[in-house]
Amino acid sequence: MNQTVHGPATRASARKSSPKRATTRTNDPERTMAGILEVATAEFAAKGLDGARIDAIADATHTSKRMIYYYFGSKEGLYLAVLEEAYRRMRAIESQLHLEDLTPEAAMAALVGFTFDHHLDHQDFIRLVMTENMQRGQYLARSKMIQELNVPAIQAIQDLYDRGVAQGVFRAGLDAIDIHASISALSFFNVSNQYTFDMIFKRSTLTPAQRAVRRQSVVDMVLRFVRHSNPA
Repeated sequence: MNQTVHGPATRASARKSSPKRATTRTNDPERTMAGILEVATAEFAAKGLDGARIDAIADATHTSKRMIYYYFGSKEGLYLAVLEEAYRRMRAIESQLHLEDLTPEAAMAALVGFTFDHHLDHQDFIRLVMTENMQRGQYLARSKMIQELNVPAIQAIQDLYDRGVAQGVFRAGLDAIDIHASISALSFFNVSNQYTFDMIFKRSTLTPAQRAVRRQSVVDMVLRFVRHSNPA
């Protein structure tokens, strides 16, 4: 069956079968799309691209498969839109840290703490990234938006690192992308491996007390990595 649906035909069909729903979708398409993205995020995060079902997303959003395809084109198109929105939200919050207003060390600590908290508080984001890695990054590669979003994120690290080097508090010779990778890895693990880690070592790493300890450890590790060595 061809899943591509033209707008007018879709709306006409929807009016016949469900007048109430059609009115809601027609009058507020942005709200409808936002609701679909929210539900689809949970669906793709829980089941991956292959396991996620458009039927389940349609049922949960009180819409139809036809309308989802109308807005997003295909299941893969919806998945890519979910990825883009997840990255957009993270970078939007990150841009509000105003790192340029802080000292280099305080800015680095704020960035690391934000990344740690964001990943634990938005675990669907981590699972989406894990799903996209299973897809070998092929869908992310199609998104110019995601690639552009990450340029200012790396530039922000470069700027605060350069300030730290200039002030003699950070050692020279480090790469901004490598710093970003270290911050991401230390924060990512707490979500991606939480169940196996807790099972093996018989502890709950996400209790408030353990979370605070782990957060400070990650901040300290990154700061020790970038700090200028002091012979004294």
